[in-house]
Amino acid sequence: MKIGIIGAGKIGGTLTRRLTTLGHDVKVANSRAPETLAELAAETGATAVWAADAAADADLVIVSIPQKNVPNLAAGIVDARKPGAPVIETNNYYPRERDGLIAAIEDGLTESAWVSEQLGAPVYKVFNGIFWKHLLEQGKPAGAEGRIALPIAGDDPDGKRIVFALIDELGFDPVDGGTIAESWRQQPGTPVYGADLDAAGAVSALAAAPPERPEAFRAER
Repeated sequence: MKIGIIGAGKIGGTLTRRLTTLGHDVKVANSRAPETLAELAAETGATAVWAADAAADADLVIVSIPQKNVPNLAAGIVDARKPGAPVIETNNYYPRERDGLIAAIEDGLTESAWVSEQLGAPVYKVFNGIFWKHLLEQGKPAGAEGRIALPIAGDDPDGKRIVFALIDELGFDPVDGGTIAESWRQQPGTPVYGADLDAAGAVSALAAAPPERPEAFRAER
């Protein structure tokens, strides 16, 4: 697939490495000029581009930047992807450590629904709860013992199937996390977040998640 990645930090950079190894055609961008990604491009064979160009003609787009920076992205930044191409967002809202107060999220909007509003496009939430080194190193073949499961939240079944297939190809068990309205079940502080569970464990953890945002992940007012 042609994959555009906006964000080259721990998760975005790791996905660039993993997806190019699997043979995908990856364009990667950060908040600066493409030359600043020369080392990553040389290492992986990915093409470093401006953020505004990352989604052009892409079969799938990944947005992996700090939550507070999403509104700074150019309007329509993912619009040049192919029709129906899924947009994955890997973000987490950390109000105390990094992002400050985002009122709509504090008032109950899921993190992914907020990102979707900022992007002007539907999104799928995945990769937000796995440590980047585990994403890089701990993928296993289907059926392997101890294969980590990753929940995927999203509204469109066709796009979700594409995302499921990608997760499986990366070496993880895809688990349906429900709709974007239900994506709070995998936000920071929930039982599935950072737990590296197998598929059965992830399903149970998603079901056990309380709807209230944990106090540690609320902004201080």
